[in-house]
Amino acid sequence: MSDSDLAALRERAENGDRDAADELIERAAERGDLDELRRLADRGNSTAADQLIELAAERQDVGELRRLADQG
Repeated sequence: MSDSDLAALRERAENGDRDAADELIERAAERGDLDELRRLADRGNSTAADQLIELAAERQDVGELRRLADQG
């Protein structure tokens, strides 16, 4: 996926397109992109939060897991 395709997908997700958000989450999880998942999770996307927790646990990223726990 090109940078412009990714930017378009992000824009669609930001405008409430659930399919775009789901695809963005799936691609971020496949790439191991904690930043993308964190951004989506911080905006209230529970699927992104679940993927972020799973990826952080796989990587044994205690700092990220603590940050998530502190957020509730």
